Amino acid sequence: MATRLAFAALAAALLLAVAAADVGSIITQDVYNSMLPNRDNSICPANGFYSYDAFIQAANAFSGFGTSGDDEANRRELAAFFGQTSHETNGGAAGQYTWGYCYKEEINKATSPPYYGRGPIQLTGQANYQQAGDAIGEDLVSNPDLVSTDPLISFKTAIWFWMTAQSPKPSCHDVILGNCTPSSADAAAGRVPGYGAITNIINGGIECGVGPNDANVNRIGYYEHYCDMLGVGYGDNLDCYSQQHF
Repeated sequence: MATRLAFAALAAALLLAVAAADVGSIITQDVYNSMLPNRDNSICPANGFYSYDAFIQAANAFSGFGTSGDDEANRRELAAFFGQTSHETNGGAAGQYTWGYCYKEEINKATSPPYYGRGPIQLTGQANYQQAGDAIGEDLVSNPDLVSTDPLISFKTAIWFWMTAQSPKPSCHDVILGNCTPSSADAAAGRVPGYGAITNIINGGIECGVGPNDANVNRIGYYEHYCDMLGVGYGDNLDCYSQQHF
């Protein structure tokens, strides 16, 4: 009898652990609304696009996203994901940290047409559209507009990019969890673990190794804002001012 009770208690504990390791338990509908208060503002081109349900469904499609670490690590990862994607989609609004997810595609559409930036991560370039489409089972090369017309696909491309290493770049996921060790080349280039290395992965060719710049400040501001909301520390090395790009 005691053995059965002990087993039942262990099973219950495991079920609670699994339940806790769920993105929706951290980013609830109310938290999502608070993080992105203007996403459905009528002046935003993405008005009505970035739904909470689409985010959760996409998050659940990628094993480990926001669920690989302890509660603190998971919260920090989600703060980092929304910090980066909010900067990518705020249309240039600086220092307010309330205009994330206002845009769903690049404003001037000048980068790599027709594979210009779309979605939360502003997926750009034919190679990324090909790889993302292969990973999620969609032909994004023939129909790149799916990333800005289907919210589930849009979120999936962002989370795919976040979770996927593209050598010599590690994945954003592994960086924020501290799961990768800088190579000798990284060390020589000043690429140290932390939120700044994620900026380097996403847009290092423009924003990194050029000293303080407004884009870095904005990305960091969003990240810190979301860390504060989720009750988690920022960690070290938030900028990439002195890092050479990958």
